[in-house]
Amino acid sequence: MANLVDKINARHIRKDIPDFRVGDTVRVDVWVKEGKKERIQAFEGLVVAKKGGSVSETFSVYKTSNGIGVTRIFPVNAPTIDKIVVLKKGMVRRSKLNFIKDLRKKHNKDYKVKERN
Repeated sequence: MANLVDKINARHIRKDIPDFRVGDTVRVDVWVKEGKKERIQAFEGLVVAKKGGSVSETFSVYKTSNGIGVTRIFPVNAPTIDKIVVLKKGMVRRSKLNFIKDLRKKHNKDYKVKERN
């Protein structure tokens, strides 16, 4: 039974997604449907968390837009994602960077991520 589930899951995993980690700056191009029209909308920000695995893997991207912090959660294998582009590779020592949201609110600071090669 588990073997059958693995086969079905393997069929839905996308192969065109690049490797990225928490701390990387990415641009996610997402298909947005408005009425009868569809267009691609870019969401660029810092990857603050990755969760799950296989088909149900998700990642959270955080950006500040006009002084307001916005977090968006994307499923990695969703058909609505057109492509993911890694802009900067960051080096962090944590697996979740959720404290960044509170830094901006309380101390009005931007968190700087060191670059890795």
